[in-house]
Amino acid sequence: MLIRSFPEPDIPSDLLVQVRDLQQEAWPAHTAPGGGPVHDPALSPRSMLLLDEDTVVAALDILSKPVTHAGRRFRAAGLSTVVTRKASRGRGHGRHLVRAAHEAIAAAGFDVALFTCDRPLQGFYESAGWQVIPGAVLVGGTPQAPFPSDLPGFDKVTMGDFLSPQGRAHRLSFHHARIDLYPGEIDRLW
Repeated sequence: MLIRSFPEPDIPSDLLVQVRDLQQEAWPAHTAPGGGPVHDPALSPRSMLLLDEDTVVAALDILSKPVTHAGRRFRAAGLSTVVTRKASRGRGHGRHLVRAAHEAIAAAGFDVALFTCDRPLQGFYESAGWQVIPGAVLVGGTPQAPFPSDLPGFDKVTMGDFLSPQGRAHRLSFHHARIDLYPGEIDRLW
């Protein structure tokens, strides 16, 4: 198995077709038509692919942007569109890729990593090195049209890590807080 990483617009076409098929398999109603970008280019989307020779076994995207929280500015990144091929699930491939993404985000110099997941997936992400940020709510969308992770009917938990000295020094400010992520209208909540 090999992990390859690309800015989203630079994914080779043969691999991009496979990634889109995996996303369509996982989220048929939410896949971008026509093979266009899935994410807002302003979030510097970077795709990580786990390959078995020429076959994409798992894929995810890392999105990033500056976030202002509790009066401080942080370089933030998070996971999005994490998917494993159905036929390959249960073999640790997704965990391997998610762990590698954690390492890549830490190595890239981000202050904090933040993302939401469905509550039943919390243990999966914890097993790959992520931690729950207790009581945290990510507020996505835009300031004019907020999209919080605690909407009625959502069963989300906020995961992440505090990676830089600044991030670690202010970790408690993220606990039990509403965090204005505001990734825009395309991603709404990464």
